Amino acid sequence: MASSMKFLCVLGLILLVGTVVDGAGECGRSTPDNEAMKLAPCVGAAQDANAAVPGGCCAQIKRFSQNPKCLCAVLLSDTAKASGVQPEVALTIPKRCNFANRPVGYKCGVLGMQIHGLYDEALEFTTTS
Repeated sequence: MASSMKFLCVLGLILLVGTVVDGAGECGRSTPDNEAMKLAPCVGAAQDANAAVPGGCCAQIKRFSQNPKCLCAVLLSDTAKASGVQPEVALTIPKRCNFANRPVGYKCGVLGMQIHGLYDEALEFTTTS
């Protein structure tokens, strides 16, 4: 009886930990698609490398400076794709906003197309189909 109770407690703990871990993704408790919606001011700048970057866009991108993993997930999100965002152009926005403390050489994903210009070094960026 005691061993059955221990087993149930361990199983319950595993399920609880699995639920908590599953609830926190690249962007914490928010989904990349929800975070992508917050970047609406950036759409024009993410489609055209020559477009001016609005201040509202720079303010939103600055939020991601502490979490580049989330930014990568946002750029790969269905919302970003549906908005016509070009990841290779979008990744130039932090530099175009003149952010001094950009994460140099951060790698987005493991499959990798290399992107130059964002962080003054090549980045790897995962593309999905």
